[in-house]
Amino acid sequence: MTKKLGFGCMRLPLLNRDDQASVDREAFNTLVDAFLEKGFNYFDTALSYHGFKSEEFVREALVKRHRRDDFLLATKLPPRMLTDEGDHERIFSEQLEKCGVEFFDYYLLHNLGVSAYQQACRYGSFDFVQRKKQEGRIGKVGISFHDTPELLDEILTAHPELDFVQLQINYIDWENPGIQSRRCYEVARRHGMPIIVMEPCKGGNLAVVPAQAEELMKSYAPGASVPSWAMRFAASLEGVIMVLSGMGTMEQVLDNTSYMTDFKPLCADEYRIIDRVAGIINADTAVPCTTCQYCVDKCPQNIPIPSYFALYNSSKRAVTDNISSQFVYYLNLASDHGRAGDCIGCRKCEEACPQHIRISELMTAVSATFDDGPGLPAK
Repeated sequence: MTKKLGFGCMRLPLLNRDDQASVDREAFNTLVDAFLEKGFNYFDTALSYHGFKSEEFVREALVKRHRRDDFLLATKLPPRMLTDEGDHERIFSEQLEKCGVEFFDYYLLHNLGVSAYQQACRYGSFDFVQRKKQEGRIGKVGISFHDTPELLDEILTAHPELDFVQLQINYIDWENPGIQSRRCYEVARRHGMPIIVMEPCKGGNLAVVPAQAEELMKSYAPGASVPSWAMRFAASLEGVIMVLSGMGTMEQVLDNTSYMTDFKPLCADEYRIIDRVAGIINADTAVPCTTCQYCVDKCPQNIPIPSYFALYNSSKRAVTDNISSQFVYYLNLASDHGRAGDCIGCRKCEEACPQHIRISELMTAVSATFDDGPGLPAK
């Protein structure tokens, strides 16, 4: 792969925005064709995308209409769905059939947080994907990851046989304490692991920025789109081999391919502008938490309060509502910490908070945002 732009098949054009399975097939066909015509060839899907139909949509738009040698295909196996070792073979065979291929170029264990990693270890997922690689059914094996740098280090230490890791990296999450893009990136680099970037525009949130931030970008590069800054930030990082973009319009395909065809890394002036833009965006926060962590030591419910506030702030800035990466991180944190809804209102955290934040009250709002989300197991 020489070009770093990949087509993420999780935000495809829809006929009905309330129905993730209502993909506009003709529109998707034109996007696939244009992407390939521009010289790009990496497509990323997963079992669960678009109401568990994304792999089938990819088969119809890509696999059936283009030569197998002309594209690279990645999909994912979710360890959370496993109930015994035999599920691996069943799911993998179904994915091959749904995608209409004989092998996957890239195959990932999907969303390895604490509980998913435990599931993967319990049922031998790492051994299974290596066997499929030896059989020629998988080209490269990796993981997608939405959790702490400490857990990532544990996984990569235990599994140096992995070929790559897929991380959420963007300039607004770079220092976000709930996501920790920078620290996860640094862990991957220490392990010498090639990196594929997901959510470089944070689900579209970095495609629309405050007017003051957009003015900074446009004054420096009038012809550059706002999302191009986010894409180039991710692609400029050393060790990044691919940056995924969930493209749903021809405008997005043409814009992304325009600057990624002959990619130029960010210069020092551009990094300074991005720092200022991030500051402007972060100033618009729902909760003025400084992540000092004093509250955490006092919490009898083991609630990671600053991390939840960071995710809550991100959710309040969200401009899209179809996929919530904030919820994914919340789900993983809640698997071995207290949920926001577990707050008992003891206010010990507030006694320790130098910002005098009404944490107990805000935990109710955080809980309303995340605890009722899809997929969170009952306690």
